[in-house]
Amino acid sequence: MPKKVKKFWSFKNLDEKTGELTLYGDIANETWWGDEVTPKTFKADLDGLGDMDTLNIYINSPGGDVFAGQAIHSMLKRHPAHKNVYIDGLAASIASVIAMAGDTIFMPKNAMMMIHHPWTFGIGNAAEFRKLADDLDKIGESLIAAYERRSALIKDEIVELMNEETWLTADECKEYGFCDVVEEEKQLAASMDKTLLTRYKNTPKEFLTKSKPNDKEHQLLKEKIAIELEL
Repeated sequence: MPKKVKKFWSFKNLDEKTGELTLYGDIANETWWGDEVTPKTFKADLDGLGDMDTLNIYINSPGGDVFAGQAIHSMLKRHPAHKNVYIDGLAASIASVIAMAGDTIFMPKNAMMMIHHPWTFGIGNAAEFRKLADDLDKIGESLIAAYERRSALIKDEIVELMNEETWLTADECKEYGFCDVVEEEKQLAASMDKTLLTRYKNTPKEFLTKSKPNDKEHQLLKEKIAIELEL
């Protein structure tokens, strides 16, 4: 019996040449590692949008499964459409790596991005933990490469930011090359489930007090962005 995928994404066509991807909340409600069904389903949904000229990607996420984020970043990066990424509030951890797939990245002045080294929980003997540490180093190198390709920073500068679990304002992201357009402050989409955010050591208090997002709030935000782009 085929596995039922619990989707953490939403695709839809806006018109014949424009598609939309929404990534809200945790990236991968179930682990992506060792799962061949979920990545194939994501790619099938992406391909199902057809021959697009533009893909608008809306992100408001505390991060999640690093393997899911890496795979999504690669799929989006390869896609020929022009990709507009909108940080609707927060792109933290692996969600910030996904954002790096954008051709043009938009952030309101009151949005944030967070980058850090990958981390995990483990169980096993000494040899297994040594391998786990080596695996994390390799994963970290791939994340650094994604930031380096997109930003104006060199590797050592990126590593320093990751060492400190750095929370970046929109203006800082623009300075470092992590975003292209800083917009005026907006009523941001409300925060996501706070469980993952509480695991980070430097999470700003504002992200721990907002309520869970709702579809109406997200739709109003997208309509406001669309109006501003037409002006």
